Amino acid sequence: MKLPKIYEAKEYEENIYALWEKSGVFTADPHSKKERFSISMPPPNETGTLHLGHALFVTLQDVMSRHARGQGKDVLWLPGTDHAAIATNALIEKQLATEGTNKHEIGRDDFLKRTKEFVGNSRDTINTQIRAMGASVDWSRSRYTLDDTLNRCVNEVFVKMYNDGLIYRGHRIVNWDPNLETNVSDDEVDYKEELGKFYTFQYGPFQIGTARPETKFGDKYVVMHPDDKRYAQYNHGDTFVAEWINGPITATIIKDESVDPSFGTGVMTITPWHSQIDFEIAERHGLDKEQIIDFHGKLLPIAKEFAGMDIAEARPKIVAKLKSLGLLVTENGEYMHSIATNSRGKGVIEPQIRLQWFIDVNKPVMDWKGKRCSMKQVMQAVVNDGDIKIIPKNYEKVYFNWTNNLRDWCISRQIWWGHRVPVWYRTNGDGEVETFVGVEMPTDTSEGWHEWEQDPDTLDTWFSSSLWTWSTLIDQDLAKDPTLSLQDLFDRSIDYKTYHPTTVLETGWDILQFWVARMILATTYVTGEVPFKDVYLHGLVRTENGRKMSKSDPETIIDPIEVIGEYGTDALRLALVQGTSAGTDQRLGKSKILANRNFCNKIWNIARYVEDVVGDDLDREGTKAISAADHWILHKLAAAQQKISDDITQYRFSEAYETLYHFIWDDFADWYIEASKVEPNISLLAYVLENVLLIAHPFAPFLTETIWQTLAWENDSVLAGKQLRTILRSDSKEAAAFQEVQAIVTEIRFITSAMKVSGVSLHYSDAPFIWEHNQIIQRLARLKEVSEAESQNNDGLYLTSSKQRCWLDIDTATAQNYLRELQAKEGRQIAVIKQLEGRLGNESYVKNAPKEVVEQTKQQLQEAQDLLSTLEVETQRFTITPTEVTGP
Repeated sequence: MKLPKIYEAKEYEENIYALWEKSGVFTADPHSKKERFSISMPPPNETGTLHLGHALFVTLQDVMSRHARGQGKDVLWLPGTDHAAIATNALIEKQLATEGTNKHEIGRDDFLKRTKEFVGNSRDTINTQIRAMGASVDWSRSRYTLDDTLNRCVNEVFVKMYNDGLIYRGHRIVNWDPNLETNVSDDEVDYKEELGKFYTFQYGPFQIGTARPETKFGDKYVVMHPDDKRYAQYNHGDTFVAEWINGPITATIIKDESVDPSFGTGVMTITPWHSQIDFEIAERHGLDKEQIIDFHGKLLPIAKEFAGMDIAEARPKIVAKLKSLGLLVTENGEYMHSIATNSRGKGVIEPQIRLQWFIDVNKPVMDWKGKRCSMKQVMQAVVNDGDIKIIPKNYEKVYFNWTNNLRDWCISRQIWWGHRVPVWYRTNGDGEVETFVGVEMPTDTSEGWHEWEQDPDTLDTWFSSSLWTWSTLIDQDLAKDPTLSLQDLFDRSIDYKTYHPTTVLETGWDILQFWVARMILATTYVTGEVPFKDVYLHGLVRTENGRKMSKSDPETIIDPIEVIGEYGTDALRLALVQGTSAGTDQRLGKSKILANRNFCNKIWNIARYVEDVVGDDLDREGTKAISAADHWILHKLAAAQQKISDDITQYRFSEAYETLYHFIWDDFADWYIEASKVEPNISLLAYVLENVLLIAHPFAPFLTETIWQTLAWENDSVLAGKQLRTILRSDSKEAAAFQEVQAIVTEIRFITSAMKVSGVSLHYSDAPFIWEHNQIIQRLARLKEVSEAESQNNDGLYLTSSKQRCWLDIDTATAQNYLRELQAKEGRQIAVIKQLEGRLGNESYVKNAPKEVVEQTKQQLQEAQDLLSTLEVETQRFTITPTEVTGP
């Protein structure tokens, strides 16, 4: 079968992926003796379809996985999806709202049934897209964060933490979303700047400022710094009576070092129920806490005449009343303040004190390297000690900043979709409450007690996701046996023993604290080992205008399937790898994808040419380098293969791409294939193509596999399962000889192109090297002839890139005319540079001209200087002398 003239990716990709799956090359083998490479796919949320940001992580992880197989390693790339509790819950509730109902009306069971149907369809779509991206994942080990096995692991960890005193239930302030009626984690709170009003009120002898007067009904404490000399006459615990919103109130003076004396008047009242900072002050001093706003965002009876109003309605009315009481001092309408919102549901966050489940991150219960440590301490130690390497390194600062400020983690959510909190309660006739915490529902039916009822809350999605690297490796059949302990499951699960810790975690920098840090927290605690050795953080893929792609902003979503249908998967993959850098965002547009489709077409056309030359019956017997070009291409191939391998291993994906691109396009296509037309070596030509397919396969798997299967030089062979070869040895002197040929040819091409001349001949004298390589020089430089000079008249344009005595038969007058033209261009360019330098040297211009105009002038100067440098180099190249050759 011959390669068609045009590569139509969509004609091959689905069948190629089916071939890979049938061959079993993606299936890991824990019984093999090979070196291991393991990686867990960050599970995409089951709330729709993937976008190009997901395509980036699939591509980079696939590059690593395919490269590792090429190195002869046993590879486990484990796929899966996340139940995405809050995001999925929000979508279903939105659907119900459009139907004129809600979750309370349909009930928990029907809500869960409906949600399972939705995520099942979404999961199928996501997996189809992952296949379309060419992901070489082990589908036999695909996992889901709500699998029975993972649910057991979640419950086991909850019970273990509870028994160790890490998980506790308590009244603490949380981020409450009145829209979704649930808590959200600190990391899921987004802040948006909003122009609003800031008020200053008279509160007894003090003036206090606030942007939220609706929370001030219960304010009865005035807080100031103990060292603030302005208020030295007041003592901690002093009281005074102040006229306030609903009448006189007795207030108490509190001295606390958390107050910033330089902010405002240095005095503030506190609302412990609706502010984290105020809550912490109240906790330190044992102060009362009173709820002002209910869980639906409406004012409670403490607000009296304003009770039942929502915040937007009540705020101006409260201000109006305070003004009527003569208590409004100032009103600033140009105040920019930060509004906390739920990143998932977009509701405005209202801090509330609630009875919730928390993880104590500061309690020293872990034995780590001979020390008794808290979770927070271990999280910091594994990075400080080099057990985990974060790439790029500057993100360690972000990681430590997060861990340093880590508070106890609220893990309970008031939604129905997710892992249910494994806690049950029952009461007796006297109203006593008994609590049971366990992996499974209690079976005790003691007389006098009512039936057990499970806690209605679910667990934070990040709690279950934090177990991902190891819970996915637990044997699913063993997990069904309730008599086995968690340690038994670790000891008897071969995948866990073989592939954990995983080699690397590859994910976006934006979930470093959401997910990466929490996996370190949970995994070190449960298993006593790190979840992964390296963390590679890729940047975000943004639109061409720099916007972040997000499901919550549908206009930014670019469906990879649409791009694949138009350009092919490999063009998209190559475009994603090109220019990618750890921790740095990139913009992706059609032009970059189109350029890489051209690269795919180049590889296809190279293969078509080689196929035509080699034919169907490839004879590999005695394949070796014969010509200087043969030795050179083997040298370049070996160097490229090693460089690409090193770069992938060190997560320098863009550098690996650049090496691959230039080897294929420049070295192989532009130089060696052309040289082989003069000095053919058919078996070596085929050998180089095969190795090109091997090293390009991790980047462009569909294209390379299609070529491999169509050529069929190896019967029943799958490229995805082939190992990289040890490249044939080459002679360095021969390789260097071809490099000199390249230098001569490159200079000739430059001269004839610059001077727009053709039909030129190269003459030489006392140059055996030129005589030996005259045919290839003539062909590659497109010369009329290459000949030895027959007389002493050696006039012409001498080459400066080689030590060989050789010259082009370009007459002196033509060369001098061109040289004068170059010198004239230099003069004009010098004048331009002086003009631009003068403009930028004018202080008035730099100071008063628009900033963008000044920057444009600087850019023009840089461009002019660059052009002058080019002209100077070109001028020096044209040295005309009949008696001596100027060396390089």
